[in-house]
Amino acid sequence: MSTNQNDKMIEKKITPRAADYSQWYLDVIAAAELADYGPVKGTMVIRPYGYALWEATQNILNEKFKATGVENAYFPMFIPERLLNKEKDHVEGFAPEVAVVTHAGGKKLDEPLVVRPTSETIMYDIFSGWIKSYRDLPLLINQWANVVRWELRTRLFLRTTEFLWQEGHTVHETEDEAEKRVLQMLEIYRDFAENYIAIPVIPGQKSESEKFAGALRTYTIEAMMQDGKALQYATSHNLGQNFAKAFGVKFLDRNNAEQFGWQTSWGLSTRTIGGLIMAHSDDKGLVLPPKIASIQAIITTIAPSEKDKEIVSKKAEELNVILKNSGIRSRTDTRDMRPGEKYFEWEKKGVPIRIELGPKDIANDSAVLVRRDTGEKIKVTLVSIAAEVSKLLGDIQTSLFARASQYNKEKTKVVDSWDDFVKAIDGGNFVLAHWSGDKDVEAKIKEETGATIRCIPFNQKKEAGICIKSGKPSSGRVIFAKSY
Repeated sequence: MSTNQNDKMIEKKITPRAADYSQWYLDVIAAAELADYGPVKGTMVIRPYGYALWEATQNILNEKFKATGVENAYFPMFIPERLLNKEKDHVEGFAPEVAVVTHAGGKKLDEPLVVRPTSETIMYDIFSGWIKSYRDLPLLINQWANVVRWELRTRLFLRTTEFLWQEGHTVHETEDEAEKRVLQMLEIYRDFAENYIAIPVIPGQKSESEKFAGALRTYTIEAMMQDGKALQYATSHNLGQNFAKAFGVKFLDRNNAEQFGWQTSWGLSTRTIGGLIMAHSDDKGLVLPPKIASIQAIITTIAPSEKDKEIVSKKAEELNVILKNSGIRSRTDTRDMRPGEKYFEWEKKGVPIRIELGPKDIANDSAVLVRRDTGEKIKVTLVSIAAEVSKLLGDIQTSLFARASQYNKEKTKVVDSWDDFVKAIDGGNFVLAHWSGDKDVEAKIKEETGATIRCIPFNQKKEAGICIKSGKPSSGRVIFAKSY
């Protein structure tokens, strides 16, 4: 899309969710200045305000990953085609999305190079040279990188040709150790989604048809968006020994016998920003949970005269220092603009708290705090402003999670018949229904309704039932939904 087209995106009003949810999503991104379209179809330019969300994600997760012993590294983005072909299921899973380099330096390459769609193949080829003994294990590696998957239908943040992510890869002595690591990382993702992004998620296992190509088992956390569709928020895979056998990742065990490693991989991408937008935002624009917001409080000044401007600006800067010293990410907006224009700008950008400060407020030693999530206005004394803002940020974080949780509860239906299943899916819901475990039945349900099995929830109790499509026996319910 051209620069002029991007400018028009920003200028236009935000389409109401009820009128056109897809356009509303794009309008929010434009209004909040999160991203633009790149010159190559399907690519994305992440603007500073949007990239700050990704930086916060990196900072939070890096700390949590490293606390478990994980170290960051970096691997090349070009992968010899022969490496990708070593694991049959893996190459088949990614073949339709792979970008291949055949010429470089003005010459045809002797061997085509794949632009990484994911890094298992190149990392494990290297791992095979790093690991010799059980003393080298566990190997716990993560990288923050870009990947390329040639998507036909793209949408900013949710599905782009090139995107940013982190991918963790580990090697262990035993299957039990690998399984514990897989679930440990999934729990870190759940904690991040719920306690930082304020999005409730459903942890569970993917069906065989939906698991990662080449994995033994895939685990996921699934989030509900405001249109009732699911977003696969993050995944964690037990790769078994499949890749180890393909790439020679082996070691001498404690009895001096040669063994293949047990491997895991786990990842989260910039699509989480898309999830944040769709889970919390409204028809006025972006709504940000305080823990992830780069600006938690914006001090907006109101100054009718030049004399007022000097006084108010000075007080705003004093308050800014007080807030920053209290650990609050704050900023001042002292621009010579009409108050309404300032308010609208920060409202669109989803800043959790707006602080309104004018000459009358200063005369009364007070200011007005405005919540982005509810619009509520609260008058506070200047001497207590840091404590009041801090408390309100906590309230907003809690409120956003509670609101999303209540919405999820209302939009999750338990059904026992095919007719009720179809109605619930068409109504934009998560549906808990019995399934026989047959992949052909799973495929037929997807073909007829567009719904897929999002996961087999961990907390779902075992119960005898009848598959809603085949009529065959079922031992428990699974989550179906349409998805992004």
